[in-house]
Amino acid sequence: MTRLLLLLLLAASSTASAIVVRDDVDDAKYRIPASGFPALVDMPGEGHGVLIAPQWVVTAAHAVTGHADLRQVTIDGVPREVERVVVHPGYRSPPPALAEQAMQTWDWTLFVALLSTSDDIALLKLAKPVTDVVPVVLHEGEDEFGQMIQIIGKGATANGVSGYDMNGSHRTQLRRAYNKVTSAHDRWFCYVFDKPSDALPLEGGSGAGDSGGPILIRTGDAWRLAGLTSWTAPHQGTTRVPFGQYGQISCNVRLRHYRTWIDGVVSARPPATTDQ
Repeated sequence: MTRLLLLLLLAASSTASAIVVRDDVDDAKYRIPASGFPALVDMPGEGHGVLIAPQWVVTAAHAVTGHADLRQVTIDGVPREVERVVVHPGYRSPPPALAEQAMQTWDWTLFVALLSTSDDIALLKLAKPVTDVVPVVLHEGEDEFGQMIQIIGKGATANGVSGYDMNGSHRTQLRRAYNKVTSAHDRWFCYVFDKPSDALPLEGGSGAGDSGGPILIRTGDAWRLAGLTSWTAPHQGTTRVPFGQYGQISCNVRLRHYRTWIDGVVSARPPATTDQ
C-alpha cells in the first residue's frame, strides 16, 4: 500500500498527532498516560491494534498490509514478536490511481464506495502469550447506534478549526476522546466530529495514524471493544471537509460483524469470510 493511501485512510494505525480535539478545550484534558489503556498495540512507525487474547491482536487490515514483513509490535512499551499475520480474505485495497484522482478532484465517490465494501480487519498471532497485560473484552451487542464511544490513539492531532497537516507526525502522545455513534450497519459504525455547540465536553475524532486503534462502548461498568478506527469520509454531501476539521465523519470496523471470523481464526477453525 502506498504512503498516500495510508494517509488517506487516516485513522489507520499504519497511518497519525493523535485524535483531533475541540478548539475550545485544553488539549491536556485529552491526554492520558500509557497506563490508561495498556492493551493498545503500536505498529512500527504508526498505527495501532488491540490485544484481545494473550496471543492475539486485532487491527485494521490496512494498518498491517503496509508492512511487507511485520515481525514485531509494541504492547505496553515492550516489543513483542509476531508469529503470523492473518488478513481477512474480503479486504480490498483501493488502487493508488483512484486515490490520486480523489485527491486531485475531491470526488471521493468511487474511493468511498470501494472502502465501504472492503473487510478492513486483520489478526496478528504473537510468538508468545502476553502475561503482563490484560486483554480487552469484545463488545457482544449490536446496539452501537446512539451509544457514547471512547476513541483512543497516538496518531495525528489538531483541533476542529485548523484540521491537521497530512505531512505532519503520525505518532504523538496518547489521547482519548468521546463521541456518539450516528450510524451502524453491517461492517461499519460511524460518528461525526461536531462543532462545540453540538459536542460532548471532550468530543473528538480520529487522526491519521490512529487506524486500527480501539473504539470502546460502555457495557455495565466496563468499557468493551466495539470497533477499530478505519477511514474518514472527506465530505458531507457536496461539502468538502478537510481532514480533522469539524464535520469530519469517521467510520470504524464493527467487530460484532466479524465475531465468527475472529473466533474461527483464534481457535484454528476454518475461517468464514463474513459473520452473518
